[in-house]
Amino acid sequence: MSSRDAIVAEIPRLRRYARALTGAVAPADDLVQATLARALEKWRFWQRDKTLRPWLFSIMHNLHVDQLRRSHPIDYRDTDELPDIPQRPAQLDGLELRDLDRALAQLPLEQREILLLVGLEELSYQEVARTLGLPLGTVMSRLSRARARLRAILAGEAAPCLKVVRP
Repeated sequence: MSSRDAIVAEIPRLRRYARALTGAVAPADDLVQATLARALEKWRFWQRDKTLRPWLFSIMHNLHVDQLRRSHPIDYRDTDELPDIPQRPAQLDGLELRDLDRALAQLPLEQREILLLVGLEELSYQEVARTLGLPLGTVMSRLSRARARLRAILAGEAAPCLKVVRP
């Protein structure tokens, strides 16, 4: 498979992850486009013996963090729009998907992105650690906290997440 074909094959996963990060279709498409442009610009740095997907997710993660730093935080809880995910034609499924989307939006970004990379994109803990530039133990602890918090939110037992501000 050529390099071009390998990148094109990753676009659906990039779009799905970008939509989960941004919470909306248009910003997600912009993020995917910026990721692909950066990947092509930095193509000479990709190590051919490594898997392409974590490298692309790493680029996307860094671009997304840069965008968040430049703008004010996005409020995911006000978003009524669900990503374009194939759904079974059952009303209950739609409600459960909406509840899951809203519960994911309540997780801190650090936990949400790790949960999505492991659970949705099926990356290994080591690939997530490399992608986000974190120690393996940090990935594992954030994933554990994200799963516990998501269970509590879906069970209606979670208190609002408070952000710690250091002086």
